[in-house]
Amino acid sequence: MAQARIAKLPLVNFGVAYIRWGPLWQNPMGDSDGESFRQAIRALRNEYVCRRGLVLRLFPFAFEDDTRCAAILREEGFSPTSNETPGRTIVIDMTVPLLTLRDGMARNWKRNLKAAEQNNLEVIEGSSVEMFEAFIGVYKQMVSRKNFVEPNDIHQFRHIQEQLPEEQKMQIMLCKSDGEISAGLIWSAMGNMGIELFAATGDAGTTTKGSYLLRWRLVEKLKQGNFRLYNLNGINPVVNPGGYKFKNELAGGNGRDVHYLGRFDANDGGLSSLFVESADALRSNYRRVKGRFKTPKGSNMGSEGSGKTLTRGGLGSVSDKDSEANGAQIPVAIERPTLLAAASEFRSTTHRPERGGREKERMDASVR
Repeated sequence: MAQARIAKLPLVNFGVAYIRWGPLWQNPMGDSDGESFRQAIRALRNEYVCRRGLVLRLFPFAFEDDTRCAAILREEGFSPTSNETPGRTIVIDMTVPLLTLRDGMARNWKRNLKAAEQNNLEVIEGSSVEMFEAFIGVYKQMVSRKNFVEPNDIHQFRHIQEQLPEEQKMQIMLCKSDGEISAGLIWSAMGNMGIELFAATGDAGTTTKGSYLLRWRLVEKLKQGNFRLYNLNGINPVVNPGGYKFKNELAGGNGRDVHYLGRFDANDGGLSSLFVESADALRSNYRRVKGRFKTPKGSNMGSEGSGKTLTRGGLGSVSDKDSEANGAQIPVAIERPTLLAAASEFRSTTHRPERGGREKERMDASVR
């Protein structure tokens, strides 16, 4: 299953299909040989490159040390890009005992957590729209206090929350001090990994250390749920050194600083490829010129600059970097997630790129 964003020029049949953090291919038990991943990306390539003549731009949810996925992508006609730095994050190993997770934190982080536990704070949990609205209030306080530009609209996530079935809703933690919400955290967990999506400290929480208590409560919940990994959802030591320090000290000796596998493209060498290359060049030049005249806000956001703020490598909604149509005013259509299981519709041909024409489809493109 995958969800694609389509960017095409009006009245012509070329453009780009953009899939971030997809496809979904691995079950909680794992996939030992990667065949499900192979069949999923083959089906995607057959549909968007071979049938529709688009460039397929894929950001798989895999880390740089996953040599198996990287090899499969190359074998299936995808090429890694060298002009972008892959996103970076910290992943905590949740398979170790809870005491080891706490002992492994940096000394400063443990000291702040102990102070939070002594501050008589109340933590409430849930997934209701009302709790989401309460979190937004704290989040907006943080945005105003730190004076940074939001790359994502949190109200879109609230709308998503309303549409999700109960078992897939984002989970919300709110920390109260003297009856007033002082900090909040939104997270999700599927498969074997939990991930924080948004985090914020309100004006009342700058001294109560509620953000430390919320992170520790999330560690406890992920441990109770037998999740194997806790993804801190993006770091950038240069742009956001405060956020990096906060997350790095939380992970301590149990964390792993990793890059994602990065972007892989597949195309048939036709007009779509030329169009996307030109758009990429224009976008790169625009950003280079813009960067000479403007210093982005929020370059020193502190510990709560996590998740969806200035960290480009995280999950979730699409930021300006993610939009391949940025700056070109190209209509973008979001396709609903679809199971790519129509194997019988794909022609059983081998993969041989044809000069000046479409690439042929690959065989056995069902998704298991």
